[in-house]
Amino acid sequence: MSEKQQAKQHWETVYATKSTDAVSWFQPQAETSLKLIQATGAAPTDAVIDVGGGASTLVDGLLANGFANVSVLDLSGAALAASRARLGGLAAAVQWLEADITQVALPAQRYAVWHDRAVFHFLVEEADRAAYRKLLLNALQPNGQVIIATFAENGPTQCSGLPIRRYRAEELHAELGESFELVDSHTEAHHTPSGAIQQFVYVHLRRVN
Repeated sequence: MSEKQQAKQHWETVYATKSTDAVSWFQPQAETSLKLIQATGAAPTDAVIDVGGGASTLVDGLLANGFANVSVLDLSGAALAASRARLGGLAAAVQWLEADITQVALPAQRYAVWHDRAVFHFLVEEADRAAYRKLLLNALQPNGQVIIATFAENGPTQCSGLPIRRYRAEELHAELGESFELVDSHTEAHHTPSGAIQQFVYVHLRRVN
């Protein structure tokens, strides 16, 4: 089994064996992400993609606030199925993409807003980060905006038993490259369902070339 297949199997197992509100990254409402997306000034018809959105409740908030062109991408089909079940009839308004973000083909210049909470920090290999950057630059519109959250420099060193890379805001910006300018950044203490506290860093970037 390849590393990519092992990764997919890992996440399918996670969502098959745990309730979606019991995993450490669960948020009852994705308030910070929703506020940052709204702060981009994106119109309701602008294309928004939530990378690694799986079972996240961000899609609920986007739909409730009038966003009508939303895609959710995740490696785990079980995670996406959980969101579709939660949304019921509203799920038909969303494009669901079961794929690996380092390998998927997305339409060129499709998205006005790219959101990723806690996927990029799993890309510990430079080749995977390079593939992510290439895909992002292909799929993002000119002047498109990116919101990425990872574990901060004082955050955990692992998540779900897997190694991660921790970042400061300037390091995260540097990883995405000179095609982006840093609009804003901040840290957040995420309280897990088990009561632990995880430090996250969020960056808001705008494409400049």
